[in-house]
Amino acid sequence: MMQRFLEDYSGEIFDVIIVGGGITGAAVAYDAASRGLSVALVEKDDYGWATSAATSKLIHGGLRYLQNLEFSLVRESLRERRIMENIAPNLVYPIQFLVPGYSDMKRNKWILRTGLTVYDVLSYDRGMTWDKSKRIPHHSWVSKEKVIDMEPEVRTLGLTGGTIYYDCQSIYPERLTLAFIKSAIKHGAKASNYAKVTGFLFSNKNKVQGVRVEDGLSGKTIDIKGSLVINCGGPWADIILNLADASGESRHRIKRSEGIHFITKKFKTRHAVVMWTPAGRHFFTIPWRGYQLIGTTDKEYVGSPDEWRVTRKSIEELIRDTNDSIGDGKLQYEDVTFAFGGLRPLVDTQTEGTYESSRKYEIHDNASEGFDGLITVEGGKYTTSRHLAQSVLEMVEKKLNRRPVDPITEKDFLYGCDIKDMEAFMDDMKSRYKNFSTQTIEYLGKNYGTESAAVFELAGKEKNLAELISEDGQIMASVVYALRNESARTLNDILFRRTGVGNIGHPGEDILDKVAHTAAKELSWDHGKLDQELKIADAALRLPSA
Repeated sequence: MMQRFLEDYSGEIFDVIIVGGGITGAAVAYDAASRGLSVALVEKDDYGWATSAATSKLIHGGLRYLQNLEFSLVRESLRERRIMENIAPNLVYPIQFLVPGYSDMKRNKWILRTGLTVYDVLSYDRGMTWDKSKRIPHHSWVSKEKVIDMEPEVRTLGLTGGTIYYDCQSIYPERLTLAFIKSAIKHGAKASNYAKVTGFLFSNKNKVQGVRVEDGLSGKTIDIKGSLVINCGGPWADIILNLADASGESRHRIKRSEGIHFITKKFKTRHAVVMWTPAGRHFFTIPWRGYQLIGTTDKEYVGSPDEWRVTRKSIEELIRDTNDSIGDGKLQYEDVTFAFGGLRPLVDTQTEGTYESSRKYEIHDNASEGFDGLITVEGGKYTTSRHLAQSVLEMVEKKLNRRPVDPITEKDFLYGCDIKDMEAFMDDMKSRYKNFSTQTIEYLGKNYGTESAAVFELAGKEKNLAELISEDGQIMASVVYALRNESARTLNDILFRRTGVGNIGHPGEDILDKVAHTAAKELSWDHGKLDQELKIADAALRLPSA
C-alpha cells in the first residue's frame, strides 16, 4: 500500500510538495490530498523518526498553557483532543491523571483546582465523542488519605490532597503519524521516506517551483517540480529554509528545546501522576506497556539538530528529578530500561527558558522574504496537528487561487481506524482469533485497528509468523507487514516505528536476530548489509555510555 514514489517518479508536477514526514507534514499531506490537490511528501529519514517519536505519548489540552493565559491555544487543543479520539479511536484513549497538592504555592491545591475548573469549562464539548467510551468526565477532588491510598509512591511530606483530571494517551504516536500518511496516500498523495531535500528549484522569475532530492537508498538525485513547497521540517525548518537562500547566508534561526524520556520497572503507579521538579517544572510518570514512562525534560539545545543525541548526563538529570518527586528516591541509571528523546521547534522568542515558551505554531508565506512559492510551518504539536494542517491549506488555496474546499479531516476516520465502537471491535477480534492470546489481540487491535486482520492473516499462513517478539504481545507477522505494506526499509524502522518492539528496550539477541533475518529475506540484504543493520539497531537499543 505504501510505496516510495521516488523509485517510479516520471516527472509529475504536483500542486504541493511537502518537505518533512513528521506529524505536521503527514497532517498537511492528508488535508491537501483530501481536498483534491496533487501532493508529494518527502522525508529525509523515516516517517515520524525525530520529534514525532519523542513525545510523552499524550494527546492533551495543554493544562500548563493556562499559566501563560493562552486560553485560545488551550481551547484549540481540547477541541482537537476530542477530534483525535473520534478519528483515531484505536490509537487515542482517555487517561486519568492524579495531581498531588502540596502546601507550597506552586502546587497549592486551590490554584490547581481553579486551573482545572477553567480546563473543564474550555473542554465543554468533551462528551461529544463518536464512541461513548471515549467521553471524558469532569475533574474531581480527593483527600490526602485518598491520594495515599491511590498512589503509595507519592511523597506525603506537605501533601494536602489531590485532584484527578483526564486527558488522552496516544499509545503509539509513530503509528498515529503513519495513519495520517496512509490517509493522504488513500486520497492520492505520493510519499517517500529516505528522500533528502538538498536544494530548491527556481523559475526564471525566481519563484520556487520544486525541490532537488537525494534518494537515500539509490543515491540518485531527482528534481521534483510543484506549484508550492511547504516546509514542515520541524527542528530542521530553518536549515531547509536556508537552502533556498542563494546568498549562502544562514539568516534563519529557530529555537530548539531538548526533551527526553525513559522507561523503568523500578516502581509502578496505577495512574498517571503529575510531578514537579524543585525548580517548579512539571513532568509525568505514566503507566505504559507494563513500564513507567517518565518525562519530559525541557532544556534549550544549541547546535546542529543532526548531531543531537540522548546522553547519559540528561538521563541522570531526569533520574534526579524523579528521585526528588516520587518513590523511594533510589532510582539508578541501571534501573532504566530504555531512553528516547528529540528536539522540539519553538516559535516563542520572548522567554528565556524553553519551559515557559509557548507551544503555538506559526505559518509563514516566505514570499515576503523573496521566496515566492515557499511556505514554512514552525512549532505545533501532535494534538493540534490536524487543525494546523487546516490552517496551512487556507493559505495554500489562496496562493493557488483555488476555490476553497471544505475539509473532511474532522469528519472521517483515519486510515485503519474506522471503528465506531472499540469495545465491540475488540470483542469481535477475540472471538475471531481464538488461537492468539488476549495480549496479542489487544496489542494488534489497538495499534493496527482494522489493518490487524491482515497481520493475523499473515500469521495464519506461516506458523513462525505467529511467534511473539515482544513481552506485551507483538508477533513476527507485523515485521513482514511493515516491510511489504508500510515502506519500512531499515531494521530501526521496523523496531521503533512500525512494530514497537524496540520502544521498550532491547528485545534480546535471539529476537533481534530473527527480526533482522526476516527483513534481510524480504529486502534481499546481503551478509554485509545485515551485519550493518544489526550493529546500528543494537546501538540504538542500548543506553548511552556517555
